[in-house]
Amino acid sequence: MSVSATQSAFIPYLEHRPVDVLLADELTLVREGLAALCNSIGGYRVVAQVGSAGAALEEIQRLRPKLALLDLGLSDLATTQVIRTVRDLQIGTRCAVFSTRKDRKTVLEVLRNGACGYVLKSSTPEQMAEALTQFARGGIYVSPQVEVMSVFRERSGRLQLNDPLDTLSSREFQVFSLLVEGVRAKEIALRLALSPKTIDTYRSSLMRKLDIHDVAGLVKYAIRRDLADLQA
Repeated sequence: MSVSATQSAFIPYLEHRPVDVLLADELTLVREGLAALCNSIGGYRVVAQVGSAGAALEEIQRLRPKLALLDLGLSDLATTQVIRTVRDLQIGTRCAVFSTRKDRKTVLEVLRNGACGYVLKSSTPEQMAEALTQFARGGIYVSPQVEVMSVFRERSGRLQLNDPLDTLSSREFQVFSLLVEGVRAKEIALRLALSPKTIDTYRSSLMRKLDIHDVAGLVKYAIRRDLADLQA
Protein backbone atom coordinates (compact mmCIF):
# COMPACT_ATOMS: atom_id res chain seq x y z
CA MET A 1 0.00 0.00 0.00
CA SER A 2 1.19 3.55 -0.67
CA VAL A 3 -0.16 7.07 -0.62
CA SER A 4 0.73 9.68 -3.20
CA ALA A 5 2.37 12.99 -2.33
CA THR A 6 -0.99 14.66 -2.73
CA GLN A 7 -1.99 12.98 0.51
CA SER A 8 0.47 15.05 2.56
CA ALA A 9 -2.46 17.17 3.68
CA PHE A 10 -3.64 14.18 5.71
CA ILE A 11 -0.48 14.05 7.86
CA PRO A 12 -1.59 14.92 11.40
CA TYR A 13 -0.34 18.06 13.05
CA LEU A 14 -0.64 17.12 16.69
CA GLU A 15 1.93 18.32 19.20
CA HIS A 16 4.69 17.88 16.54
CA ARG A 17 5.09 14.19 17.37
CA PRO A 18 3.89 10.95 15.77
CA VAL A 19 0.48 9.57 16.63
CA ASP A 20 0.80 6.15 18.26
CA VAL A 21 -1.38 3.48 16.61
CA LEU A 22 -2.28 -0.07 17.58
CA LEU A 23 -3.43 -2.50 14.89
CA ALA A 24 -5.52 -5.59 15.61
CA ASP A 25 -6.36 -8.18 12.96
CA GLU A 26 -6.07 -11.96 12.93
CA LEU A 27 -4.35 -11.86 9.52
CA THR A 28 -0.69 -10.89 9.59
CA LEU A 29 -0.76 -9.62 6.01
CA VAL A 30 -3.59 -7.21 6.84
CA ARG A 31 -1.71 -5.86 9.85
CA GLU A 32 1.49 -5.48 7.85
CA GLY A 33 -0.37 -3.73 5.05
CA LEU A 34 -1.94 -1.24 7.44
CA ALA A 35 1.40 -0.66 9.14
CA ALA A 36 3.04 0.01 5.76
CA LEU A 37 0.26 2.45 4.93
CA CYS A 38 0.72 4.32 8.22
CA ASN A 39 4.45 4.55 7.54
CA SER A 40 3.93 5.79 3.99
CA ILE A 41 1.55 8.52 5.14
CA GLY A 42 3.94 9.81 7.79
CA GLY A 43 3.05 11.24 11.18
CA TYR A 44 1.98 7.88 12.63
CA ARG A 45 3.91 5.29 14.63
CA VAL A 46 2.62 1.73 14.89
CA VAL A 47 3.44 0.75 18.46
CA ALA A 48 1.79 -2.70 18.43
CA GLN A 49 0.36 -5.28 16.07
CA VAL A 50 -1.81 -8.00 17.61
CA GLY A 51 -3.95 -10.85 16.35
CA SER A 52 -6.66 -11.07 18.98
CA ALA A 53 -9.12 -8.88 20.86
CA GLY A 54 -7.72 -9.95 24.22
CA ALA A 55 -4.21 -8.95 23.20
CA ALA A 56 -5.53 -5.67 21.82
CA LEU A 57 -7.17 -4.80 25.12
CA GLU A 58 -4.04 -5.75 27.07
CA GLU A 59 -1.75 -3.68 24.84
CA ILE A 60 -4.09 -0.69 24.81
CA GLN A 61 -4.03 -0.64 28.61
CA ARG A 62 -0.25 -1.00 28.66
CA LEU A 63 0.71 1.40 25.86
CA ARG A 64 -2.25 3.80 25.82
CA PRO A 65 -1.90 4.63 22.11
CA LYS A 66 -3.76 7.55 20.60
CA LEU A 67 -5.56 5.28 18.12
CA ALA A 68 -6.54 1.61 17.97
CA LEU A 69 -7.72 0.14 14.66
CA LEU A 70 -9.64 -3.06 15.36
CA ASP A 71 -10.95 -5.66 12.95
CA LEU A 72 -14.64 -6.27 13.60
CA GLY A 73 -14.18 -10.03 13.21
CA LEU A 74 -11.74 -10.73 16.04
CA SER A 75 -12.87 -14.13 17.29
CA ASP A 76 -11.74 -14.46 20.89
CA LEU A 77 -13.75 -11.53 22.27
CA ALA A 78 -16.39 -9.26 20.78
CA THR A 79 -14.67 -6.20 19.29
CA THR A 80 -17.40 -3.95 20.63
CA GLN A 81 -16.64 -5.37 24.07
CA VAL A 82 -13.07 -4.11 23.73
CA ILE A 83 -14.28 -0.68 22.64
CA ARG A 84 -16.69 -0.38 25.56
CA THR A 85 -14.01 -1.47 28.04
CA VAL A 86 -11.52 1.09 26.72
CA ARG A 87 -14.21 3.77 26.92
CA ASP A 88 -15.26 2.81 30.45
CA LEU A 89 -11.65 2.72 31.69
CA GLN A 90 -11.16 6.25 30.30
CA ILE A 91 -7.79 5.28 28.88
CA GLY A 92 -7.97 7.99 26.23
CA THR A 93 -7.39 5.69 23.26
CA ARG A 94 -9.75 6.30 20.36
CA CYS A 95 -10.96 3.03 18.84
CA ALA A 96 -12.04 2.61 15.24
CA VAL A 97 -13.26 -0.49 13.43
CA PHE A 98 -12.39 -1.78 9.98
CA SER A 99 -14.46 -4.49 8.33
CA THR A 100 -15.92 -5.89 5.14
CA ARG A 101 -19.42 -5.35 6.52
CA LYS A 102 -21.26 -2.20 5.51
CA ASP A 103 -24.86 -2.77 6.59
CA ARG A 104 -26.46 0.08 8.49
CA LYS A 105 -27.27 -1.86 11.66
CA THR A 106 -23.69 -3.04 12.18
CA VAL A 107 -22.20 0.41 11.64
CA LEU A 108 -24.65 2.06 14.02
CA GLU A 109 -24.01 -0.55 16.72
CA VAL A 110 -20.25 -0.05 16.44
CA LEU A 111 -20.56 3.73 16.74
CA ARG A 112 -23.10 3.40 19.56
CA ASN A 113 -20.61 1.36 21.55
CA GLY A 114 -18.07 4.17 21.45
CA ALA A 115 -16.03 3.76 18.26
CA CYS A 116 -14.81 6.93 16.58
CA GLY A 117 -15.17 5.50 13.12
CA TYR A 118 -15.91 2.65 10.74
CA VAL A 119 -13.62 1.99 7.79
CA LEU A 120 -14.29 -0.57 5.09
CA LYS A 121 -11.45 -2.90 4.14
CA SER A 122 -12.21 -2.03 0.52
CA SER A 123 -11.27 1.61 1.17
CA THR A 124 -8.56 3.23 -0.93
CA PRO A 125 -5.27 4.30 0.68
CA GLU A 126 -6.43 7.90 0.28
CA GLN A 127 -9.63 7.19 2.19
CA MET A 128 -7.70 5.40 4.92
CA ALA A 129 -5.33 8.37 5.19
CA GLU A 130 -8.31 10.70 5.54
CA ALA A 131 -9.84 8.44 8.20
CA LEU A 132 -6.63 8.38 10.23
CA THR A 133 -6.39 12.16 10.11
CA GLN A 134 -9.99 12.55 11.29
CA PHE A 135 -9.40 10.12 14.15
CA ALA A 136 -6.15 11.83 15.20
CA ARG A 137 -7.83 15.23 15.23
CA GLY A 138 -10.68 14.02 17.40
CA GLY A 139 -13.21 13.62 14.61
CA ILE A 140 -15.40 10.77 13.43
CA TYR A 141 -15.07 9.06 10.07
CA VAL A 142 -17.30 6.54 8.32
CA SER A 143 -16.42 5.21 4.88
CA PRO A 144 -18.40 7.07 2.22
CA GLN A 145 -19.73 3.76 0.84
CA VAL A 146 -21.77 3.36 4.04
CA GLU A 147 -25.10 5.19 4.11
CA VAL A 148 -25.37 5.47 7.88
CA MET A 149 -28.03 8.16 7.87
CA SER A 150 -30.39 6.20 5.68
CA VAL A 151 -33.56 5.60 7.68
CA PHE A 152 -35.83 4.33 4.95
CA ARG A 153 -35.11 1.20 3.00
CA GLU A 154 -36.48 0.55 -0.42
CA ARG A 155 -37.42 -3.02 -1.19
CA SER A 156 -39.37 -4.15 -4.25
CA GLY A 157 -40.38 -0.58 -4.98
CA ARG A 158 -41.78 -0.02 -1.48
CA LEU A 159 -40.37 1.86 1.49
CA GLN A 160 -39.84 -0.20 4.61
CA LEU A 161 -40.26 2.11 7.57
CA ASN A 162 -39.53 -0.37 10.33
CA ASP A 163 -36.57 -2.68 10.03
CA PRO A 164 -36.92 -5.71 12.36
CA LEU A 165 -33.19 -5.55 13.09
CA ASP A 166 -33.67 -2.10 14.61
CA THR A 167 -35.84 -3.65 17.33
CA LEU A 168 -32.88 -5.66 18.63
CA SER A 169 -30.89 -4.29 21.53
CA SER A 170 -27.10 -4.09 21.26
CA ARG A 171 -26.69 -7.33 23.21
CA GLU A 172 -29.36 -9.12 21.19
CA PHE A 173 -27.65 -8.03 17.98
CA GLN A 174 -24.30 -9.31 19.26
CA VAL A 175 -25.83 -12.68 20.09
CA PHE A 176 -27.63 -12.79 16.75
CA SER A 177 -24.44 -12.04 14.79
CA LEU A 178 -22.46 -14.73 16.62
CA LEU A 179 -25.22 -17.34 16.29
CA VAL A 180 -25.36 -16.93 12.52
CA GLU A 181 -21.57 -17.39 12.41
CA GLY A 182 -22.01 -20.80 14.01
CA VAL A 183 -20.69 -19.89 17.46
CA ARG A 184 -22.25 -22.02 20.20
CA ALA A 185 -24.05 -20.49 23.16
CA LYS A 186 -21.33 -21.41 25.66
CA GLU A 187 -18.65 -19.77 23.51
CA ILE A 188 -20.83 -16.68 23.04
CA ALA A 189 -21.15 -16.46 26.81
CA LEU A 190 -17.35 -16.52 27.15
CA ARG A 191 -16.81 -13.88 24.48
CA LEU A 192 -19.39 -11.53 25.93
CA ALA A 193 -18.55 -12.28 29.57
CA LEU A 194 -22.13 -13.34 30.28
CA SER A 195 -23.72 -16.48 31.70
CA PRO A 196 -25.10 -19.18 29.33
CA LYS A 197 -28.52 -18.58 30.85
CA THR A 198 -28.35 -14.90 29.93
CA ILE A 199 -27.35 -15.82 26.38
CA ASP A 200 -30.36 -18.15 26.16
CA THR A 201 -32.58 -15.27 27.28
CA TYR A 202 -31.17 -12.96 24.60
CA ARG A 203 -31.54 -15.69 21.97
CA SER A 204 -35.20 -16.27 22.85
CA SER A 205 -35.89 -12.54 22.82
CA LEU A 206 -34.23 -11.85 19.46
CA MET A 207 -35.96 -14.84 17.85
CA ARG A 208 -39.31 -13.56 19.10
CA LYS A 209 -38.61 -10.05 17.75
CA LEU A 210 -37.55 -11.38 14.35
CA ASP A 211 -40.31 -14.00 14.33
CA ILE A 212 -37.72 -16.69 13.62
CA HIS A 213 -37.66 -19.76 15.82
CA ASP A 214 -34.46 -21.69 15.10
CA VAL A 215 -30.82 -20.98 14.31
CA ALA A 216 -31.19 -22.29 10.76
CA GLY A 217 -33.85 -19.67 10.19
CA LEU A 218 -31.57 -16.99 11.61
CA VAL A 219 -28.81 -18.05 9.22
CA LYS A 220 -31.14 -17.88 6.22
CA TYR A 221 -32.31 -14.45 7.35
CA ALA A 222 -28.71 -13.27 7.75
CA ILE A 223 -27.80 -14.51 4.27
CA ARG A 224 -30.83 -12.77 2.81
CA ARG A 225 -29.84 -9.54 4.55
CA ASP A 226 -26.15 -9.95 3.59
CA LEU A 227 -25.13 -10.37 7.24
CA ALA A 228 -23.79 -13.91 7.12
CA ASP A 229 -20.15 -13.06 7.87
CA LEU A 230 -20.81 -10.43 10.54
CA GLN A 231 -19.22 -10.54 13.95
CA ALA A 232 -20.04 -7.62 16.25
